[in-house]
Amino acid sequence: MTEATTAAPDVLEGAAIDFEVQPSEYRHWTLGVDGDVATLSMAVEPFGGLGGKDYELKLNSYDLRVDIELADAIQRLRFEHPQVRAVVVTGSLDRVFCAGANIVMLRSSAHAFKVNFCKYTNETRLGIEDASENSNLKFLAALNGTASGGGYELALACDRILLVDDRNSAVSFPEVPLLGVLPGTGGLTRITDKRKIRRDRCDVFSSVAEGIKGKRAVEWDLVDRVAPLSKWEETVAEEARALAEQCEDRSDATGVALPKLGAVVDGQDRKYKYVSLEIQEADRTANLTITAPDACPSTEAEALAAGSEWWLLQAFRELDDALLHLRMNLRDVALVLIRATGSADTVRATDELIAGAEHWFVRETRQFVKRVLKRLDVSAKSFYAVADGGTNFTGTFLEMALASDRIYLLDDPDTEVEVGITVANAGMFPMSNGISRLETRFLGDPERVPAILAEMRQLPADEANELGLATFAPDDIDWDDELRLAIEERASFSPDALTGMEANLRFAGPETMETKIFGRLTAWQNWIFQRPNAVGERGALSCYGTPMRPEFNVERT
Repeated sequence: MTEATTAAPDVLEGAAIDFEVQPSEYRHWTLGVDGDVATLSMAVEPFGGLGGKDYELKLNSYDLRVDIELADAIQRLRFEHPQVRAVVVTGSLDRVFCAGANIVMLRSSAHAFKVNFCKYTNETRLGIEDASENSNLKFLAALNGTASGGGYELALACDRILLVDDRNSAVSFPEVPLLGVLPGTGGLTRITDKRKIRRDRCDVFSSVAEGIKGKRAVEWDLVDRVAPLSKWEETVAEEARALAEQCEDRSDATGVALPKLGAVVDGQDRKYKYVSLEIQEADRTANLTITAPDACPSTEAEALAAGSEWWLLQAFRELDDALLHLRMNLRDVALVLIRATGSADTVRATDELIAGAEHWFVRETRQFVKRVLKRLDVSAKSFYAVADGGTNFTGTFLEMALASDRIYLLDDPDTEVEVGITVANAGMFPMSNGISRLETRFLGDPERVPAILAEMRQLPADEANELGLATFAPDDIDWDDELRLAIEERASFSPDALTGMEANLRFAGPETMETKIFGRLTAWQNWIFQRPNAVGERGALSCYGTPMRPEFNVERT
């Protein structure tokens, strides 16, 4: 963690955050590619964060802007550099890898921003792990110096951790002893569930601000290997080569460039090619619509020829950007109404194409759609899917409805409303709990899932309702009133209560490392970030880097 000398104003409150960036615009990371090995080097520009000169990003500490660049770089490695098999993540500053999240940034930003910031950084690290599992990439954290807090969390997301043995560099989680908060929740989960380190050792490690280094770090499995400075570069190259050899040789593959989306911005509204986002500020609601085109590629070769303009990739890149805009810039929005429109034939044909994908680009696009749907799952907004005249909740689009908290389906014989089942609903896009949204929906009635999947067709509203695919299915007489009342009621509830309720209800079934991370983030970190022991006038986070000592309410709750 980085030292602070003065408290900054609430520099991030109300600022519009842009999640699109190109490598030529990076200020904190350098991405270099040499054959099948890439290197991501971190050298954070001290006043290059979202807050500008309001806080200094010392010692490779980071804010959201730094992590936006990291997430972009990982995405580009997956799409633009398919020949890369190993990625070295390292620091470019002397004797420091990363000091974690910047403290002034955290304590000077709104509570909702703090929690959403932690969520985004965890999604980025889960993206690294997903790339290792599904994208022919392996990651080496080459810790050229101390890695503390979020810096060590980044290392934990990698497949291997190499630490320089210079008698000074250590790995640490100093949040509990120094700041009165949790190590990002993902950090604690990874040392227990991923690296499976003993509980007592985890307890000691998370309580020692200076961290653990050298041979003890290896002995406790906090890192995989240490190397002296004299053999550092040689050992990094050796480790990277060993990881690369675990992956398929794609030296003849050609990447697909990812240009900016070019959304039309009108106030808080966003209009993309396939996605639109309209905000009703007075009602604290948003309309989020995704549309499938009339025609689409029918083969992998045609999809590859379309590249970044392939409608599925383009639409879900737009959806991802819209979700992040909602989450970080529109924190007052209570309820998002999701509609899917356009050609059901296009969605059905595309689902068949990606289900049997052999080409890396088509498989990678399918993996990306999965991650965007997960982003929807864990967003702290209420979502209602609205299936009325002109909508198209088919296959992949139906997954968006199943990810919603409720599905309102118009059951009117005079209005053609259909729900389409495709192979995409059979587990192509698993949730964080490792199972499909249909399986999660029908945990108490598992026989319903094969019955639904047997109906690989467009279902009229009444049949879809009978199969349990609607929460409510009003007729045309009651439709407007029921939907209006449901919207007004939802927007009137406590946002805190809704966030806790939704996070508990959305991840029924198996628990995984991923569900633990987001569950703990929603409950524990959300709570701790509001407690006076952390953020009060004499809380640890507020006092860190100042002459004041923290004062705690000592009651255990």
